[in-house]
Amino acid sequence: MSPFQLTRTLPEDATSAALRADVRHGLTRSPKELPPKWFYDARGSELFEEITRLPEYYPTRAEREILAGRAGDIAAATGARTLVELGSGSSEKTRFLLDALPELHSYVPVDVSESALTGAGEALLADRPGLHVHALIADFTRVLALPDAPGPRLVAFLGGTVGNLLPGERADFLRSVRALLSPGDALLLGTDLVKDERVLVAAYDDAAGVTADFNKNVLAVVNRELEADFPLDGFDHVAVWNDREEWIEMRLRARERANVKIRGLDLVVPFEAGEEIRTEVSAKFRQEGVRSELAAAGMRLTGWWTDAEGRFALSLSAVA
Repeated sequence: MSPFQLTRTLPEDATSAALRADVRHGLTRSPKELPPKWFYDARGSELFEEITRLPEYYPTRAEREILAGRAGDIAAATGARTLVELGSGSSEKTRFLLDALPELHSYVPVDVSESALTGAGEALLADRPGLHVHALIADFTRVLALPDAPGPRLVAFLGGTVGNLLPGERADFLRSVRALLSPGDALLLGTDLVKDERVLVAAYDDAAGVTADFNKNVLAVVNRELEADFPLDGFDHVAVWNDREEWIEMRLRARERANVKIRGLDLVVPFEAGEEIRTEVSAKFRQEGVRSELAAAGMRLTGWWTDAEGRFALSLSAVA
């Protein structure tokens, strides 16, 4: 068997079709919204990498600190022979786990980006020629069929991305992950934690304006892919803490009244001055809330690690 395999589970035109559906649905409802996954074209990915290096943006550093210090504990608790990573991207942080798992046979990265999967797979195999990499071009929010690989399996969902799902979506997602697990398998989940509002807002509204550019990039994607005429300088970046829901909301606020033409959808979208598009929700968690959500999905919390400042957590759970 080749050490690198790539399986496409999404149709070639799936991304284009999903963008069209999301834009039509999101911009014709009230209040308006766009899903955060559309930030991440090549430019958006570059901007996000820049965000992770900003002094205000702590989650990436905090999670890396946990992985660097606790990967051995995670490996000992799971004994995983297959590591499955949902939304794997560059697989950069995953290397801590790969290095810590002495019996690892297979790595299964799951992402919608073929180029990210191929690049990460080739880089990993250059360092680990004995590893089997079976990459899946797939949407992790849909039902997944994992390739055959030896157990036990560790499914990792890092970066706090689970917080971008609304509560109902999150419950569906966790149930779908539970359906992938057999007795002896485990889920490693990254969650950003509730903390001081000023720290949270600063992480999503940095002084250098990089997050503002990242937020507006969703409009650039719609302009390019769907022949729209959003004026990027006609919208302001907004980040607010929703205390009741315990999540950060990123929004784009229209500076003045406008009618935006989206030729690719034969659609005109009216905006009033001050009207907003919600572009991201980023939920923050408490340990008991994570335990409760996992239990509702049929999983049992077995491990909990935070960085030294208690900003971010990695939790380990098993089949209940």
